[in-house]
Formats: sequence, structure tokens, C-alpha cells
Amino acid sequence: MSKIGLFFGPEKGSVHRAAEKVAAAIGTDKVDLVSVNDASAADLEKYDKIIFGISTVGKETWDSEYSNTDWSKFFPEVSKASYDGKVIAIFGLGDHITYPAHFVNAMGRLAKELNKQNAKIVGAVDPAGYEFEESEALIDGKFIGLPLDEDFEPELSDERIGKWLESIKNDFGF
Repeated sequence: MSKIGLFFGPEKGSVHRAAEKVAAAIGTDKVDLVSVNDASAADLEKYDKIIFGISTVGKETWDSEYSNTDWSKFFPEVSKASYDGKVIAIFGLGDHITYPAHFVNAMGRLAKELNKQNAKIVGAVDPAGYEFEESEALIDGKFIGLPLDEDFEPELSDERIGKWLESIKNDFGF
């Protein structure tokens, strides 16, 4: 079995911790954790199964102070890779209290870019049980991936990760 590439960013924060939880639940021997900070399209090409971990801050913050984040540097690399025959899943961190109108938007932006490349994205999540106003990650009535709120709902993350991984395990072969 080939390893799963779990591309995440930023490092040393909530996304990193969530990526480690996802990898541990799958089995760390089956997953390569790859920081997007130093990753390229060539790194994406190495994997047939990819999980992306991304965070969202509010648009007003994103547009100004966070324009040089790990993901802003890596995002152009996403569009350079080929996703033919690959299986993709996404988890995203958001803050439903401070940014309810932008909840996990980065997941939606990433999915839109992947959809332009005809990527097969699995792991949609029903929004029932989540509190938010708006989200670009809602596609056809479901979140395109797994939303997590480590700021205000960290006690729900392990259960949500477990259910999500159960929903994608057949596509990912773990």
C-alpha cells in the first residue's frame, strides 16, 4: 500500500495538531506528514492519496496581515499538480465564534481550485451540528471536507475526525 500524503499548514498550531491526530488515527506508518511551507507540486505528484489540512481566518484579516502564510505560498503549487487517478480529502480549521461569516472558507477555496483540476474529492460532511453564518466550504449543501474548531469546540474534534475517517477509509484504503 502506498502512503497517504497529508499536506498541512501552518506548522506548530491547531492545523499541525489536527494533522497529527488524523495521522495517528489512520496509522502513522501509513501517512507522510508534509508541511506546505516547503512543499511543491512535485511533492504532490508523489502521492495517489492526499489529505489537505488548511486553516481559515476572517477575510479582512486574511487580505491584509496573512498574505504571506504557508498556504498563500503553496496555493499556486496546488494548481500545477495533476490529480488524475488521485483521491483527495480536506479538513479545515475555523473559528465559528469570531468568524461565523467565513467559517472554514479556505477549505472551499482549496476545493474550487482542485475541482478546476478535475480532482476526486471525498469526505463531504453534513453541516448539521455546526454553528456558523456562511461558508465557502458548503458545496451542494455539505461541507466539502471536515470542519474543525479547535478554538471553541476542541472537545468535538476527536469524534469528528473518527467519523470522517470512517467515511473516507474505503477510498483511501486504510
